[in-house]
Amino acid sequence: MSEYAIIGKRMPRVDSRAKVMGKTKFTADLNLPNMLVGKIKRSPHAHARIIHNDTTKAKAPPGVMSVVTGKDTAGVKWGVFAYTRDQQFIQTDKARYIGDEVAGVAAIDEETALKALDLIEVEYEILPPVFDPMEAMTMETELIHTEFPNNINIHVNIDTGQVDENFAKAHYIREDTFVAPEESYFQAEPYAVVARFDSEDCLEIWCPNGGPHMKSKPLSNAFKIPLHRVKVRKIAIGGAFGGRSEICPADYICALLAKKTGRPVKIKFTREENTIATRQGHAMITTHRTGVDQEGRVLARETTCYMDGGAYSSTGPIATSVPFLSMEQAYRMGSVRYNGYRIYTNKPIRGMIRVHGRGFAAGLDTQLDMIAAHLNIDPVEMRLKNSRQQGEYTSTKSFVASCAMDETIHKAVAKSGFSEKFGNLPPFHGIGMGTNSVQTGFPMGIRGGSQAFIKFNEDGEATVMSGVVDNGQGNDNMVVQIAAEELGLLPEDIHLVSADTETTASDPGSYSQVSTFVGGQAVKIAAQNCRAKLFDVAAKVLKVEPSTLAAKNRLIFVKDTPEICIPIKKVVRISLLNFTSVNAEGGYWPRVDMKREWVSNPYGQMCEAFSFGTTIVEVKVNPATGQVTVLNATAAQDVGYALNPLVLEGQFEGSIAMGGQGGMLTEYHEWKEGRCLNPTMLDYKLPLACDMPPIHSIMVESIDPKGPYGAKEAAMSIAMSAAQAYAAAVSNAIGVYMDSFPLTPDKILAAIKAKENKEPE
Repeated sequence: MSEYAIIGKRMPRVDSRAKVMGKTKFTADLNLPNMLVGKIKRSPHAHARIIHNDTTKAKAPPGVMSVVTGKDTAGVKWGVFAYTRDQQFIQTDKARYIGDEVAGVAAIDEETALKALDLIEVEYEILPPVFDPMEAMTMETELIHTEFPNNINIHVNIDTGQVDENFAKAHYIREDTFVAPEESYFQAEPYAVVARFDSEDCLEIWCPNGGPHMKSKPLSNAFKIPLHRVKVRKIAIGGAFGGRSEICPADYICALLAKKTGRPVKIKFTREENTIATRQGHAMITTHRTGVDQEGRVLARETTCYMDGGAYSSTGPIATSVPFLSMEQAYRMGSVRYNGYRIYTNKPIRGMIRVHGRGFAAGLDTQLDMIAAHLNIDPVEMRLKNSRQQGEYTSTKSFVASCAMDETIHKAVAKSGFSEKFGNLPPFHGIGMGTNSVQTGFPMGIRGGSQAFIKFNEDGEATVMSGVVDNGQGNDNMVVQIAAEELGLLPEDIHLVSADTETTASDPGSYSQVSTFVGGQAVKIAAQNCRAKLFDVAAKVLKVEPSTLAAKNRLIFVKDTPEICIPIKKVVRISLLNFTSVNAEGGYWPRVDMKREWVSNPYGQMCEAFSFGTTIVEVKVNPATGQVTVLNATAAQDVGYALNPLVLEGQFEGSIAMGGQGGMLTEYHEWKEGRCLNPTMLDYKLPLACDMPPIHSIMVESIDPKGPYGAKEAAMSIAMSAAQAYAAAVSNAIGVYMDSFPLTPDKILAAIKAKENKEPE
């Protein structure tokens, strides 16, 4: 790929300088004239009927500009899908978790707003709460949502057929259960939102989000106003990880307060609110039953997963499905049956998260290691026997056009020295591997495609307008790189307007790992169309055919005789003098099965590309304390094509941190009667830079036939395979296969002690 001038090269992100200098503005930094402070009244009860909500006293103090309750809303409920719309933005009938929104206040300052919150009098009838999903399914008292029997929010059933027949043919069968509690995203930026209604009574809103068009439509519905009157504005975002994917009640409450007061309003979450009032990853109880032949090939697998969904649906059907999909994409199976249950409890709401179920994924690979040990098969060989191959179909009938899973395994094994170390390390030293896959997108209906628009300015520089969102992963840089490459400009010549519903066309956002594959492709097509117009003008000036031209370093030149050239700036000005502006649009819609649906029809082409990753981790365990020291990590992923290796390395490192170092060693919540006891960074143990091991990143390029330059999703597979590798390495170090995650010192010590008690003296 050496013919590229910019693509494939290591370059600092275009937003790096502003961020390290503190110039980047986040929502909390916005200050508009006459702006008010918004605050939200939250339920102190996990499950309670709202009898009466009296705001009379709260409206009295000077400086209180508005107090709103559910009675001030249009009663519209939120849910990603029509059949899961169960959440009011301000509750009118019941509070379903500690922190549920019951009222909102706008005041001239924070002190006045907090005083008003205390003066709101809410009368509750306490109802029996339930915090365990298994208990919730057999709850004999009042259901959390009366329209969902047994508190089952979502049931995803996938059965490819002949599962029982293939189990009957199996040489060896194992059934194991794995558990993991909920986890938080803990974005560096606590949630904040600013809203105002302009002179034309259009809602203008700034907030962290994974896709502005995924925010504007729900707000349009909630306020019952046309979509064009909702303007979600671009703002820097301090992390997402799946937690900025959908509308937040604070968005609506802030906008409602702005509507009532006629003034801008800002709501800024405390760190505690950012934990309980946004989203969390699901707690899971997962049972894998796997049957293999004598060679270790999987003939049949049956998986049942119970997920604690919290109080409302959120992205329920997707979240219930994706752990299974990642499994079926990574591994070939003769047949498979999956039953995923997302269950309501009186806990904060759970949504999508980067690791897609650490207990599910880590349990799957742990069981593969257990089967391999029983059959006396090497863990590497076990995975290679079952790994996904290019040109195959997944169990649910998605064609895999590009796949370098085996290459990621081989390269990670070679770099880490896995084969030499496995079984030959000192006592309480271990090494383990994980492999996983993630889809690059999924069917999103009319929001599945992306459009981009490019215009040249008279100085020869270009403006790109794209709906692509940068949640911190480098998407702005990706768009600039692609445009610069195709137009023959330098990155500094590209000016980006993105993620603004008023000025950019529809885009799925970073919601489903499609920003590069779909959004980047749209920008590439728009740039190619724009370049064609430049070449038509330049060809006339240079007296050559357009097909003989190329563009690079701000010049258009003849490929075979590059000394025959003309500056792009001059071509633009010639075009303008001939009364023709240089601009173009481009769009890309992935070819997916539009009939595929998460619950009713989970079969057909899921997306056009899948990424595949392998992580290998080496650890040592202190048998006296249970503490785990990670000695090194090796991460290899099939990224299709590495558009910017420097950016991808950062994404790999973040995936190891979230999926492995934090997700598998330290991150979990403590609860007491539905109240989170560790909602802040002081008590929820996120990994710091000093906690991280040396990380060796390997980018494997399969050159996807549909992705821009062959690129596809990058780093998500590392987050999941890191969870698997950490579990495998610790299990290998202590000689006990762990089934409860994260792997905290108390669990490790208990496992060591139990093993010692079983061993003969």
